[in-house]
Amino acid sequence: LTVYLICLCCCKRDQEPETKRPHSCCVTWMAVTAGLICCAAVGIGFYGNSETKDGVYQLLYALDHANHTLTGIDSLVAGTTLQMQVGLEQHLARLNELLASRGDYLQTLKFMQQLAGSIVLQLSRLPVWQGASADLTALAGHVAYPSSAPRWLAYLLFFILVLTVCLLACLGLAKRSRCLLTTMLCCGLLTLILSWASMAVDTAAAVGTSDFCVAPDKFIMNQTESDIRAEVVHYYLYCDQSLSNPFQQVLTVFQRSLTTMQIQIQGLIQFALPLFPTAEKDLLGVQQLLNSSETSLHQLTAMLDCRGLHK
Repeated sequence: LTVYLICLCCCKRDQEPETKRPHSCCVTWMAVTAGLICCAAVGIGFYGNSETKDGVYQLLYALDHANHTLTGIDSLVAGTTLQMQVGLEQHLARLNELLASRGDYLQTLKFMQQLAGSIVLQLSRLPVWQGASADLTALAGHVAYPSSAPRWLAYLLFFILVLTVCLLACLGLAKRSRCLLTTMLCCGLLTLILSWASMAVDTAAAVGTSDFCVAPDKFIMNQTESDIRAEVVHYYLYCDQSLSNPFQQVLTVFQRSLTTMQIQIQGLIQFALPLFPTAEKDLLGVQQLLNSSETSLHQLTAMLDCRGLHK
């Protein structure tokens, strides 16, 4: 458009009639070419904006999934610990009173109490992910804010401005209006500046997000109040098959203790219940509590596996 405007200004108005037709053809092709280029550019802009929105949505979904996993781990650990320390202790205390006449049964109950204490001790070795979960929630809020409705509206208005400039520029080409072309060149320069400014803001936001993606181990280690070991963060970041689960020993002891307790309570139900019918409620309550703890164990094992968080 600048080249054409210069040529138009330098061109003489008193052209011969036979030269007007080629000049008109040149104007037509110039307008068609400029229109196609502008439409293609605006189409690419809409496509890029849509891809950005999809990428942000996927990032928000991943952050929400990771946050849900970390919150679920803390909830399962807290719930199982509460069951072992409060619910199981209450049942065992009443069973100690009901089965006080049988020393062997009391030994079994004492053994179960020791196993429950071992489970609570193992669960206390798991890190508390509350700090990391709060950081992920804050990060999701920062990522979601610029991708909300105002962002879409701003881009839509900007693209409408670009299309208006393009249409008026084509009109200036068709009418060979120096004033209109000069005005559209100024508007085009303004939209160019806005385009670069918009890309600068998007790039800054992408770099800020990539700082978290490049070094999330440092982010988590610095931001969380809990003591999360470096090998734990490394395990979830890379999820290499050669890496062993740092919580495997905790889960194994949990499983073995829980299985032993289930065997013990089944024995009490089989042999002690016929002799002490009043203990049925507490014995079945302990069995139900252990079954619930086993379900929590399976869920905890799945959540602590690296594949879910790594993905």
